Amino acid sequence: MDDPKPKKVKEKKSSQNSSKLKEEDYKEVKVPPVKIQNIVVSADLHAVIDLFNLSQDVEEVDYEPEQFPGAIFKVSNPKAVLILFKNGKMICTGANTEADIKKVLEYAAKVISKYVLEVPEENKDEKAKKN
Repeated sequence: MDDPKPKKVKEKKSSQNSSKLKEEDYKEVKVPPVKIQNIVVSADLHAVIDLFNLSQDVEEVDYEPEQFPGAIFKVSNPKAVLILFKNGKMICTGANTEADIKKVLEYAAKVISKYVLEVPEENKDEKAKKN
C-alpha cells in the first residue's frame, strides 16, 4: 500500500498593517441597551416527587422517563417552563421578571405538593428547628 503524500499548506502572509493596530484605527462603539428576555432559575423542593402520577393527573406536565428523567411542566400564566426531577430539584426558564419567577414557583409548589412521596429526614429536622 502506498503512503499518501502529505498535502502542502500555504502559509498566510501577515499584512504589516494588521499586526499592530494604532489607537486611531479603533472605532467608538456605544454600549447597546439591555433587555432581559429570559431568566433561568434552579430550585430545590427538598422532597421526593411522584412524577408519574403528577403527569397522569396534571395536563400541563409531560413525563417520558424512557427519553428524559425529568418531567416538563408548562405553566401558561405567567408563561414559563419547569423541568422537574424526582429528587425535587427543578429548573425554571422562560419568565423575564423575578416577580414572574416567584409566581411560577409558588404555583408549581402548590400543584406538586400533592405528589410528594417523601421529605428526607434532614429536611424535617431543619423545619423543626425553624418552628
